[in-house]
Amino acid sequence: MSKNIDWSNLGFGYIETDKRFVSNYKDGAWDEGALIDDPMVTMSECACVLQYAQTCFEGLKAYTTEDGRIVCFRPDLNAQRMADTCKRLEMPVFPEDRFVQAVVDTVKANADYVPPFGSGATLYIRPYMFGSNAVIGVKPADEYQFRVFTTPVGPYFKGGAKPIVIRVSDFDRAAPHGTGHIKAGLNYAMSLHAIVDAHDKGYAENMYLDAATRTKVEETGGANFIFITKDGKLVTPKSDSILPSITRRSLMVVAEKYLGMTVEHREVYFDEVKDFAECGLCGTAAVISPVGRIDDHGKEICFPSGMDDMGPVTKKLYDTLTGIQMGKIEAPEGWIKEIK
Repeated sequence: MSKNIDWSNLGFGYIETDKRFVSNYKDGAWDEGALIDDPMVTMSECACVLQYAQTCFEGLKAYTTEDGRIVCFRPDLNAQRMADTCKRLEMPVFPEDRFVQAVVDTVKANADYVPPFGSGATLYIRPYMFGSNAVIGVKPADEYQFRVFTTPVGPYFKGGAKPIVIRVSDFDRAAPHGTGHIKAGLNYAMSLHAIVDAHDKGYAENMYLDAATRTKVEETGGANFIFITKDGKLVTPKSDSILPSITRRSLMVVAEKYLGMTVEHREVYFDEVKDFAECGLCGTAAVISPVGRIDDHGKEICFPSGMDDMGPVTKKLYDTLTGIQMGKIEAPEGWIKEIK
């Protein structure tokens, strides 16, 4: 029985749901975990996560398809990315098959919070892990907690995705050989000042350039870039310090296999950006946010697709990927995980 929620007016914020999954790591092993009612986390004041930010997270969504099924999109890739993140942060890997099962079980337990098809809303799923025991010397924790909670969220853009204005940031998001390629909480902590500053100056997001040379496009704080060339190719930046976005990787397949486009995943120099026809930011929350203009310290790069609507090629990519997610278009094998 669906909850009495005004789905069409949901924002992108936290709403407590009935159950969450919790598993604890102690003495070198994960326990079997359980779905629990209590949303509160209790731990030592000296917990490693509070002292040294040893934490990571993932984000994905559950949807109601046109024929009434509840599904989520490529959770195996989230499991794999969290495993990579854990290895880099000296955290124990939560087994990938158990990660997917925990996601399925948590969504199933909160099925009444999955918004109906056509509402534009979805159930956001947040798996995360943190070092939970007391650590005062700088070293990894010995005990960890893996949790999954869900929260219903509205469409990222109310009234459709209008092109946004972004700026080239003077701050660096990630260093070469650093942690830019993993989904560590600390990456997001250091981006907060840059995004607040951007918003204060009237920009929706930051474009981060590579820290070493400041000549190549990397990503924004929470999304990968996609560009469309004037002859209709999809170009997306490649770097060891970019988070491997699941949405971006999916769009590359959609472009090539569904729309017959040429796809280039390569280094993108900032000098090239002015020559692209369309630009977008892609990620779980919005799928694609179109970019209409980039401000480079007072110099403006305006894309031919303009400030009124998503560019035509970006729109095709968006419609195809969301069509696959919502069950209107047949998905590649293994992309859709049915919950119930």
